Amino acid sequence: MLSKFPGRWAALGLIAGPLAFSLPAPTADMSKLRRDPREIRLERFFAEKDAPAQALAKEFILAADRYGLDWRLLPSIAFVESTGGKAYKNNNMFGWQNGDHRFRSIHSSIYHIAERLANSHYYKGKNLDRVLYTYNPIEGYRERVKAVMQQLGPSRPTKPVRLATTAVGI
Repeated sequence: MLSKFPGRWAALGLIAGPLAFSLPAPTADMSKLRRDPREIRLERFFAEKDAPAQALAKEFILAADRYGLDWRLLPSIAFVESTGGKAYKNNNMFGWQNGDHRFRSIHSSIYHIAERLANSHYYKGKNLDRVLYTYNPIEGYRERVKAVMQQLGPSRPTKPVRLATTAVGI
């Protein structure tokens, strides 16, 4: 069948052929082209401290965004309370309820603490100093958490960073 109309098929190949090669083939890595710089900062911070929380950077950001919290708050509390996951029990790296509260998982603890800080009448509507004082009134606690927050960077998120390109013009 192709031999009867070689010119017609050749013309179609010229038209359609370049289109098939102009875009990269979809891969699992395509989702990693853009990364949130806050996530990168958290990963680097915890990596420098050799802290297990490095693997949770994305979850910290997602929980903070979901509940409208400063993205630095949860990881800073986790760092002050458990050195970023080096010392904790009951999946509770935040020291919630004096460290006695049992969580099903680390992930559930992140979202639980975020939800409580955003919605509980104990915290809602308070500025950072009042939130931290309510969380832990021990002298110097607020300063330690805020010092970690400062190390992490500015409070406002910045635009995602493009890490790599796979084709010209993308």
